[in-house]
Amino acid sequence: MDGLDTMEQAVKLDILSDPICPWCYIGKTYLDRALEQRPGHPFVIEWHPFQLNPDMPVAGMDRRTYLETKFGGKEAAVKAYMPVQQHADQAGLKVNLEGIKVTPNTLKAHRLIHWAGLEGKQTAVVSALFKAYFVDGRDIGDTDTLADIADSAGLDASVVRKLLEGEADAAEIQQRDQAARQMGVGSVPTFIVASQHAVPGAQSTEMWLKVIDEIIENHAQAAAVDKTDEEAEPPSA
Repeated sequence: MDGLDTMEQAVKLDILSDPICPWCYIGKTYLDRALEQRPGHPFVIEWHPFQLNPDMPVAGMDRRTYLETKFGGKEAAVKAYMPVQQHADQAGLKVNLEGIKVTPNTLKAHRLIHWAGLEGKQTAVVSALFKAYFVDGRDIGDTDTLADIADSAGLDASVVRKLLEGEADAAEIQQRDQAARQMGVGSVPTFIVASQHAVPGAQSTEMWLKVIDEIIENHAQAAAVDKTDEEAEPPSA
């Protein structure tokens, strides 16, 4: 988990995402900007797996073939991705959709994100995965690519490579994915605030600033009430 060092006022922010989801990349970008503007934010962030294509072949699929099959031809695929490009531009992201050659199976990437969480480096790995895929056009289903990304985030690349060559934690990731679907999650990104409030979609920076400010204000009010109650207590005999 990534976030505050002090846990007293911490608020859990669970994020269900897939590193090949452009809306997840856009949504993370807007959230990141809000967090930068509120360095005292209360969020402790944990990323959770949700595969857009859980049945994708292990080796992935040619990107053009995949999109044209999914959307019913080249023109339909281009039309479907026009809003993605427009929103990415609005977010200031320099995505290179034409540079993506392979749509990968993201199970290995989700395993890497899980292991990064054990080291407190989830967000760094998620950021690196988004950049590798959407900016650099790298195959993030490839073991060597993932080991390189792990190394860039400060993880032991040799350990990660060895784990990825086996099936460590693969079943757990798939089970967590299924559990999310059974809970009603049908799309990503989905943000869950304080284990209670589900916020679907790529929300604006302004929305996140409002949420953060409301949480901080509520914490301050609760602290003031607690202080008043303490001052009102009669002295012990």
